[in-house]
Amino acid sequence: RFFEDAYIDRNTVSSVMVRAGVGDAPVTATKISSGQLDVTLYATDSTLAPGNRTSLVFDVVPRKGMHLYAPGAGHYKVIGLTLTPQPFVTVDPMRYPASERYTFKPLNETVPVFVKPFRLIQPLHVEATPQAQAALRDKTSLTVSGSLDYQACDDKVCYNPSSIPVSWTFNLRALITERPVPQR
Repeated sequence: RFFEDAYIDRNTVSSVMVRAGVGDAPVTATKISSGQLDVTLYATDSTLAPGNRTSLVFDVVPRKGMHLYAPGAGHYKVIGLTLTPQPFVTVDPMRYPASERYTFKPLNETVPVFVKPFRLIQPLHVEATPQAQAALRDKTSLTVSGSLDYQACDDKVCYNPSSIPVSWTFNLRALITERPVPQR
């Protein structure tokens, strides 16, 4: 169940489906590869209005023999998204799947990691305050950008932390405040 505090603030259907784990959004995805991972990323919606809650999705596949650090990994760089602050866009906490425990015997160290393919979901909210509606009224698009940051290691080498630049441009539409009249 998804509850909102006000009728204007709404989760989009595609975002609800992805967060509930019942499908992928019908949008175009981007594929990016590095020496340590492959990632397919997309936003659940291409068009937003003030009050919409959407999600950015990252399907991550570590390369064979690699592990990526998960929340709780201490001084290692945990995989996550750093977004450039954007007026009237609120970033909710990243949603992480369960991780595995990895023990590196030479250092007698056990840390949480991702070894198998996994999905990260970053919820976003376009604010619907009167100030946000006024600021967005004449805009036709909204761009959200940042970087996917991570650190990957294998059984012998721990690579330097890396960042992959990411960006999404959403079409903007006006907030619908009246019910449509059914046609007979």
